[in-house]
Amino acid sequence: MIGKIWLSSPHMSDEGYEMEYIKEAFDTNWVAPLGANVTGFEKELAAKVNIKAAAALTTGTAAIHLALKSVGVGSGDVVFCQSLTFSATANPIIYQNAVPVFIDSNLETWNMDPNALEEAFIKYPNVKAVIVVHLYGLSADMDQIMEICNRYNVPVIEDAAESLGTYYKGTHTGTFGEYGIFSFNGNKIITTSGGGMLVSNNEEQIAKTRFWATQARDQARHYQHSELGFNYRMSNVVAGIGRGQLRVLDQRVVKKKYIFNFYQKELGGLEGVSFMPINEWNEPNCWLSCITLSGAVRPFDIMIDLEQNNIESRPIWKPMHLQPFFAEYDYVGGTVSEQLFENGVCLPSDTKMTDEDLERVCTLIKRMWK
Repeated sequence: MIGKIWLSSPHMSDEGYEMEYIKEAFDTNWVAPLGANVTGFEKELAAKVNIKAAAALTTGTAAIHLALKSVGVGSGDVVFCQSLTFSATANPIIYQNAVPVFIDSNLETWNMDPNALEEAFIKYPNVKAVIVVHLYGLSADMDQIMEICNRYNVPVIEDAAESLGTYYKGTHTGTFGEYGIFSFNGNKIITTSGGGMLVSNNEEQIAKTRFWATQARDQARHYQHSELGFNYRMSNVVAGIGRGQLRVLDQRVVKKKYIFNFYQKELGGLEGVSFMPINEWNEPNCWLSCITLSGAVRPFDIMIDLEQNNIESRPIWKPMHLQPFFAEYDYVGGTVSEQLFENGVCLPSDTKMTDEDLERVCTLIKRMWK
């Protein structure tokens, strides 16, 4: 049987960097949470994206949760959130008993539409925070978004779960807002099997989030807790995987871009096929290569055909305002996010794919136009 082609699966380094750090953790018996790998991973990732401080956590979702808590989001507060995203972006708003208001995307970036954001501020002037997403490694238009949010004096949280290694005008995504978050889930550009990172230039507040993430245990001989805490700290073994993976991040970005360019060359001439937007100010990591369709061939046709040939693909994220759980919450904008969901396909973008794998995918897709 022909081997499975995955959408985006874990890819450990050929050099075995991860095992060096894991072995150190085992040799020193620091396999429990905290230890040299956790501290090292925080410092190394902060240096990689050129930001002052980072906190290694169990998930990117936990990072968003603590970011919302850090900016003071509480019961009844309104939080603007990009609608076209995965539910992990929006769920922490509910954890804080706050109220999400979902914002449409634009076709230029596939991310938060600054015009819709401006409209939302007029409707909800007392908003507490804004969560913007860098979808599929494509940067949002951060100049416009930051200008609007700064004008209203509202903090920005960047969900950069999919965009580690992406630059906006020469600066890493995840470093523009008050907080940025990264994810190291198994399908991300680098992985720790599961994990996340909260980053900020506010070193004092990052220290506070580490305290919350370690069950908010006060400095006392006995177990004393003056605040609500969470069990959110990354383990020393998991952080060791992350340190090894971080050393090959640049290689992974190069391969992701190669995959995108391969698809663009092979499929770009098909009638009705458009690729996710690459702007001159955006240097994406191309985490997933995504297309939209406007002709007779539909996303479902491609996904089913690839599936029958042992190839994994996915639809574009279903917007949050269309999700049953979030149906009661307000939405500001037009139909762009809905159109992208209805017409989009995420093509297999696994960094272990060979040229033969890519040709196999393209051949299957192109035959649908014959």
